[in-house]
Amino acid sequence: MTLDDFPQGTLPAEPVVPRVDRPSPSVHKVTRAEELRLQLADEIVRGTLAPGAPLDETDIARRFSVSRTPVREALRQLVASGLVEARAHRGAVVAQPSIERLKSMFEAMAELEALCAGLAAERMSAAERHGLEAIHEELRVLSYAGNPERFHEVNERFHNAIYAGSQNGYIAEITLATRVRVQPFRRAQFRNLGRLAKSQAEHDRVVVAIMRGDKQGAAAAMRAHIELVRGEYEIYAVSV
Repeated sequence: MTLDDFPQGTLPAEPVVPRVDRPSPSVHKVTRAEELRLQLADEIVRGTLAPGAPLDETDIARRFSVSRTPVREALRQLVASGLVEARAHRGAVVAQPSIERLKSMFEAMAELEALCAGLAAERMSAAERHGLEAIHEELRVLSYAGNPERFHEVNERFHNAIYAGSQNGYIAEITLATRVRVQPFRRAQFRNLGRLAKSQAEHDRVVVAIMRGDKQGAAAAMRAHIELVRGEYEIYAVSV
């Protein structure tokens, strides 16, 4: 069974989904601090900024031609994500989770997302299900375009919609907070050849199960998806 087997209808406006790793939905323009965070996170994940490397506010501000204010905010967010450590008398330095730590983070992420997907299969309203289908279709189009940055942005909305669909604010909050810790690693794997199409196929299994109201199937599909994300990141990490 595919999404084509479900009744088609007019899709309502996408529901507002709470965020913790991006500006609120009412803010359309990404802040300079957010841009800096993503750029620095990419350099850390790729190894351009090595573990232990100092992150001097003045040097970064000069490099990106900005004031120290957005740099300070970007570093604060990176410390919260675990990619950067704030050390006494040394300032901010690049941190890097061990392989064991990263595996543990992804394992927790897989279980939390599986829980959200299972609950969403039971509890999502009709409007929320239509909204999820709309985002899923947008990702399908983007998977052909080959734009990993844009795919990543919409992919976040896809997962957020499922968190919100769980109808459990506390679980959604914990899941979002955990994703912040692994976000740069999840983002990096989209650069792997053919990854966008694979991710879309994995999402399709999640969405079909949710539309059926199949709690166990949705949880299993989401868990498998996150486990594959971890595997794709490991492939990416070896290649850089």
